[in-house]
Amino acid sequence: MIHANEETFPLASAFTISRGSKTEARVVTVNVTRRGATGRGECVPYARYGETVDSVLAQIASLPPDVTKDALQSLLPPGAARNAVDCALWDLEAKAIGRPVWQLAGLGAPGPLMTAYTLSLDEPVAMRKAAAAEAHRPLLKIKLGTPDDMPRLAAVRAGAPKARIIIDANEGWTAEVYADLAPHLAHLGVVLVEQPLPAGEDEALADMERPVPVCADESCHDRASLPALRGKYDLINIKLDKTGGLTEALALRAAARTEGYGIMVGCMVGSSLGMAPALLAAQGAAFTDLDGPLLLAQDRDRPLRYEGSIVHPAKPDLWG
Repeated sequence: MIHANEETFPLASAFTISRGSKTEARVVTVNVTRRGATGRGECVPYARYGETVDSVLAQIASLPPDVTKDALQSLLPPGAARNAVDCALWDLEAKAIGRPVWQLAGLGAPGPLMTAYTLSLDEPVAMRKAAAAEAHRPLLKIKLGTPDDMPRLAAVRAGAPKARIIIDANEGWTAEVYADLAPHLAHLGVVLVEQPLPAGEDEALADMERPVPVCADESCHDRASLPALRGKYDLINIKLDKTGGLTEALALRAAARTEGYGIMVGCMVGSSLGMAPALLAAQGAAFTDLDGPLLLAQDRDRPLRYEGSIVHPAKPDLWG
């Protein structure tokens, strides 16, 4: 039996990116029960990719109750719905036979990772204050994506003078805006730029100098995305809600490494249940951005353990 339902988690404060703000995380939780064992998964439907809670629930409802991980890959496209079911099936298999998912997937035992912590888009004064409050963290990710972002970046640097910085423009810049900013980034301690230009309009990156590595996010979903990224990006951001689950995330990671890309593993704003499988894909990644639960006012029961910016692998009573 496959059961899916919407759950809402309030955020600790409003979260803003270049395309809007939110005050809660709306997720879809999937439970797959067979022969007395239940596996769980979570996804975050994302409007940028044409998803809603209702559309994701409808996709999941279309599946046969005995669907397997292998069959699932062709029954649903990459995206949130497939992610929640795929991760629930991994969890189900682990619980049914009493072995952790990392063993079932042929991976090494996972260890704790350092995650970035995200500051949402705001006016420079507010972003400096937010950065100062999190200045103890070694890696901050800041949401930008407007034509007037240099004062914001300078404000964050002033508020957290020792932190390394990831910039995420969420497709918000033009080639001209990015070209103006790029020469200043390394000087301000920026170590990575995510998706500076809109997906499908990023050809200009192939002809631009990259003083700081550039990471594909909206431009990279699954292995089929890789050919279009050549010459434009240095890293890819793997998110299970884009790949359609852990199965494709691991395959994408292997293929991307073979082609010479660095790996970042990120997330939508969701709960610990959504982060738990992503932690397996993030082992060995150059950057981990799995701070979703840190942005929530309330997480799930038996959540992941965070110690500052260190996130620990899931316990079996959460997932895996």
